[in-house]
Order: sequence, then C-alpha cells, then structure tokens
Amino acid sequence: MHACGHDGHTTMLLGTARYLAETRNFEGTAYVIFQPAEEGGGGGQVMVKEGLFERFPADQVYALHNWPGLPAGQMAVKPGPVMAATDEVQVTLRGRGGHGAMPHLVVDPVVAAAQVISALQTIASRNVAPVDSVVVSICSMQTSQVGAFNVVPDSVQLVGTVRSFRPETRDLAEKRFREIVGKVADAMGCSTEIQYTRGYPPTINSAREAQFAARVGERLFGKGNVITEHEPTMGGEDFSYMLQARPGAYVFLGQGGAPGGCFLHNPNYDFNDEVIPLGAGYLAALVEESLPIK
Repeated sequence: MHACGHDGHTTMLLGTARYLAETRNFEGTAYVIFQPAEEGGGGGQVMVKEGLFERFPADQVYALHNWPGLPAGQMAVKPGPVMAATDEVQVTLRGRGGHGAMPHLVVDPVVAAAQVISALQTIASRNVAPVDSVVVSICSMQTSQVGAFNVVPDSVQLVGTVRSFRPETRDLAEKRFREIVGKVADAMGCSTEIQYTRGYPPTINSAREAQFAARVGERLFGKGNVITEHEPTMGGEDFSYMLQARPGAYVFLGQGGAPGGCFLHNPNYDFNDEVIPLGAGYLAALVEESLPIK
C-alpha cells in the first residue's frame, strides 16, 4: 500500500466540488484538480507541461495533505519552503569476488560500500552549513549474490535519496556525492557506476497565499489551531511544479494518530475518515473567501 491517504484527499475534493456546485456561494471560476501519480510519476509536472493552466487559467492554486503529526482539527501552513527537493541515487560498486577466507585475493565491494555509506554522511556533517538542511539516505543495499556465508560478491548496488531545500545546497550535495563515491571506491580498488537523478523541486509556498490560507484556517478551526511556524519536512511533493507555475500554498491538515506509530508510509497507517469534512470544508472556504460574491 502507498499508506499516505490519497483516497481520503480525493474524497475531500469530491465533497468540495459537490458543495460548491450545489451552493454557488462564490463569484468567478473555481477549478478542482485531481493530481495523479504523485509518488514517482510526477503527475503534477505532466499536468503543467500539458497546459493545465493554459486550459484552466487559475490565478492561485492550493493543496492539502493529511498530517498524522498534528491532531485532528488543526492545520499548518507557512510561507517559503515546506517540502524538499527529492533526488534519487543509484550506485553500483564493482570489485572482484572470491572466497571469504581468502580476502587478499579479492577486491571486496561490500567493504567498499560500507566505507562509501559512512563517508556520504559527511555531506551533511562537514560540507553543508549547520543552519542549512540536507539529507543523504542510502536506503537499500544489494549484493550480486546472497545466501552464501563464505563468498565475497562481485558487485554491490546502493539505492537512496538526497533531499534539500536550496538550489545551491542541491548542487553541492550532488557534487560531493559523486566525488565521495568515486574516490572512496577508487581507494578501495573498485570501479563505480553512478546514476544521480534530479527529482521534484522543493515545494515553496508564496507569502501572500500562505497568509491567506492561514486566515481561512483561523476562521474555520480557530486561531490557536493554525500553526504558521512549523518546521518544513524533507519529504517531497510534485505539487511543487504547480507552485512554480502559479502562486499558492500547500497545507498540512491534522489527522492525529502519530503517537500510535502510524505516520505516513508506515505499515500501520490508517487514514482518519473523521477529517474528511474538515478538509472538504476548508477547501470550499478557500474558494468562497478568495472569490466572494460582491
């Protein structure tokens, strides 16, 4: 399962569309955008490239995502970066396999991979300013053979992600990633193949629209239930492409549940159906307050 609640988001927007169509308590045109293929497919980017805002010329664009880190009945929105750029890395280290009891006759890519993984953490700890943010995570390691306790494999593949907010930090992280992998592997006698794929850009809320989204939230949920100084997350989102094309804001809607361990993408994740009216009502209020009847 994707374990992120996109079925709930779809339901919220359907509810919003139904309410707006029935009440018509606004003046102007409101578009409801169902954004497909968020995780890896880049549906937001495809929609923008295929002329979304030329066919449907919106002045502002808003989105929300459920957030287990906040109680139901609360929301968070702030200007500036709220989610990170998401880059994907794949590394293959090639050595020379052989018998585990004769290490002097092999070039061990497992040991090289271990050194590479450790060295990559210096990008965050020694290359990027402490007040800046970068994440380098090697999330998977696979050798060319598994199961044999006494065989050194020929190769090791590493898969992971690099996250950042600032373009300069993103460039630095890629530069140092390539240098560290190549030179550490070379020192260990291994050859390398590196695929560094730039993914989604950072999700950056425009100031005016973020402030407007907060005001709408304060009217619906109460001022004390709208967080405007929350920490950005290093997760990524292809709504970022829409925010590059139009001013707008990405909002986190509290759904509770995090203390029980069911954060996003967690096997125990369970979307809280009770927040569906809150999300639908909030999206409808954005329309009504931005397009008031005069």
